[in-house]
Amino acid sequence: MDVILIPGFWLDASSWNPVTPFVEAAGHRAHPVTLPGLESADADRSGIGLADHVAAVVDLVDRLDGPVSLVGHSGGGAIAHGVVDARPDRIAKVVYVDAGPPADGDAINDELPVVDGEVPLPDWSVFEDADLVDLDDDLRAEFRARAVPEPAAVTSDPIRLVDERRYDVPVTIIACEFPSALLVEAIAAGQHWVRELARIRQVEYVDLPTGHWPQFTKPVQLGQAIAAALPAAG
Repeated sequence: MDVILIPGFWLDASSWNPVTPFVEAAGHRAHPVTLPGLESADADRSGIGLADHVAAVVDLVDRLDGPVSLVGHSGGGAIAHGVVDARPDRIAKVVYVDAGPPADGDAINDELPVVDGEVPLPDWSVFEDADLVDLDDDLRAEFRARAVPEPAAVTSDPIRLVDERRYDVPVTIIACEFPSALLVEAIAAGQHWVRELARIRQVEYVDLPTGHWPQFTKPVQLGQAIAAALPAAG
């Protein structure tokens, strides 16, 4: 099966390098993507919004044959959900890596600091302690060296969702920062922030305790978890 891997903010396709060997060893074809405006620090990010990132992945889905699975990390999870909404009949599975599906009208994170029309990787003090678990000084330096500013509108645009068939696509949540039990409890309590996840008909949870960037802090375990979550290769 073709598997599209969508990175979170500030990252390009190469951020999936530690993970893709596990996907391919399970018999799948991995397609890590670099989203528009993330090609390099010097790329033109003006005018790029969330809909452009969704459209770029939809275009890749349209160029592939047969069912496709999506893997979305962090903000890439919102993009994956937008793709499911656009092509619900083409998506066999979505794996959210420390992420989840946003509801119609939600922004990914409109509180990140914007600098000159884009969002560079902020100072570590902006993040919560749970984000940074296992991200040691060497990993932080590596991350900052590779980070590319995010187009500001991608962080703040409201996502638009129109096709309720998106709720029929099965999902696996790989929970890292917080245990999956927290998500289950939030759904049971009817909390607003998980209202979209609550409507998905088939959800599995996998706990991978670490910080928000498991592709750096627990790459082997993440690769194994993703491979196990995907449908059987075919």
